[in-house]
Amino acid sequence: MNAQTEYSLTPGPVGALEVAVDRPEGTSRGHVVVSHPHTLHGGALSNKVVQTVARAFVLAGWTAVRFNFRGVGRSEGAYDEGRGEVDDLLAVVNALAGEGPLCLAGFSFGAFVTTHGVERLRGNRDIRHVVLVGTAASRFAVQPIAEELHLRTLVIHGEQDDTVPLASVMDWARPQTLPVLVVPAGGHFFHGQLPLLRELVGRHLRA
Repeated sequence: MNAQTEYSLTPGPVGALEVAVDRPEGTSRGHVVVSHPHTLHGGALSNKVVQTVARAFVLAGWTAVRFNFRGVGRSEGAYDEGRGEVDDLLAVVNALAGEGPLCLAGFSFGAFVTTHGVERLRGNRDIRHVVLVGTAASRFAVQPIAEELHLRTLVIHGEQDDTVPLASVMDWARPQTLPVLVVPAGGHFFHGQLPLLRELVGRHLRA
């Protein structure tokens, strides 16, 4: 993300996982772990939406951890249709954000993985914020968000997303009465709207 980003490898379920850590100025409020888009479609920790979300958290005082799922970059293993990727997320959380306040965020396929991570962790960890961007609800079985986390959850979707139609996210959110923040004219990758995306995430964190 910048010259201060710390890159390393951490043990994962099927081999090493590549991670990138960005720290805020001053004392950190805790950790956010951000998950990237689909492994087979160019998803990686360097994705611009992932970096934008991580930057919003860093500016709000959180230590941001991005990582590559198995089979991406220097991470070992192979794509596992979301099952193993949830285990990758949990391994990164345990290794780099094992205690203290925790936030989870994801983009597209990464948002799907994040929802399952939230469900696995919510009884044991102090989850402060959940941020889901371009949630891949039309392509994967996205986990509902527990009601007690609704006020801490931000769901952002582009009005004109042609990769994951807005209607599919609304169909997922409707039974939960979970609000969805729609960005007018926004596409899946928020081209030209990344500063707005960063501001929306930052506003949620400051609320």
